[in-house]
Order: sequence, then structure tokens, then C-alpha cells
Amino acid sequence: MPCRLVVLVSGAGTNLQALLDAAADPAYGAEVVAVGADRDGIEGLARAERAGVPTFVHRLRDHATREEWDAALAASVASYAPDVVVLAGFMKLVGEELLTRFPHRVLNTHPALCPAFPGTSGPADALAYGVKVTGATLFVVDAGVDTGPIVAQTVVPVEDDDDVASLHERIKVAERRMLVDSVGAIARDGLTITDRKVRIGP
Repeated sequence: MPCRLVVLVSGAGTNLQALLDAAADPAYGAEVVAVGADRDGIEGLARAERAGVPTFVHRLRDHATREEWDAALAASVASYAPDVVVLAGFMKLVGEELLTRFPHRVLNTHPALCPAFPGTSGPADALAYGVKVTGATLFVVDAGVDTGPIVAQTVVPVEDDDDVASLHERIKVAERRMLVDSVGAIARDGLTITDRKVRIGP
């Protein structure tokens, strides 16, 4: 049976689309069984619907507390019995309920080489610091901000004439490739974590 993926999105869903495209090949070893979002009317949800994938939405403002929102999100995710949960441009920090239900099974990407430049402005921070290379990181989500065990990283050179937009666009291209390759490898071969060291395969 293919590895079951639930993908969470907040925007255009380009990483989601890359996963949907890859999963169309049975040899990839994974299928997207549902897509969740924290906002209505986004392209990420439309991509899922065009692909015939079920969707659900939990807006933070519709819940009395962040904990209630996280519990509702976790319940919806769990209803699809995923093997792996992928945060693909999901712009909310998930909480204890989701992470407890799916230990070491929630993945996220960050547009920098962790532990450098955490937070929401990784490409801008890298450019301002003057680094010569940056990139993207795939990691297992923990309770921190971009602090979980690192699954994979990809390096992107910083060009002399880069601005934030051009650098971020090149990072996103590399990030999508890394995400698709890594999720496929995890689906086929599994993942183990020992003392923060992540290994894909037996």
C-alpha cells in the first residue's frame, strides 16, 4: 500500500502540486489522501479539488483558543489515517495535539539552511547577512520554530545581483525538488531518528 500523505497548505500550493504530480506515478510510493488549510478560497485547495483529493479548512479565528484550533485540525488530519503529514507552505505553527498524534511524522520545509535564519524571512535574512550560499531544509517538526531534526538540505548559491524575490524563487525551485525526492524516499524506505540524526532507510 502506498504511504498516505495529508498535506497542509496556506497559499498557492506549488509544493502540493509537486507532490500530486509525483504521486501520479505508482512507483513513487505515496499518495495524497487529503489536503487541509487554515484559509478558504486559496489555490492550494483548488489544486486538491481538481485532483479529486478531499479537503478541509480550519480557520484560527473560528475557534475560541489556539489549542481548540489545533485539536480540531489534528482530528481532521487523523480522520484520514495518514502515515506522514506534510506542511507545504502552511503558515501556522501546529501545536501539541497534532504533534502528539503523529510523533516524528510531521514534516516541514524552511527556505534557509537550518539552524541559520529561522522564522518567516529566511531569504531576506540570508541576503542581509551576506552569505554566499543559502538553501532549503526539510525537517521533522517539533515544538520549536524551525528547530526539528533535519531530514534533508539543498544548497542554493547567492548571486551578486540577487534581491529577495529572485533568491526566494530559486530556493523554492530547489525546495520542491528536495521535498518530492525526500518524501518519496521516506514513503518507500521509512525514517528513523536517533539523537536528532535522521536516517532514511532500514
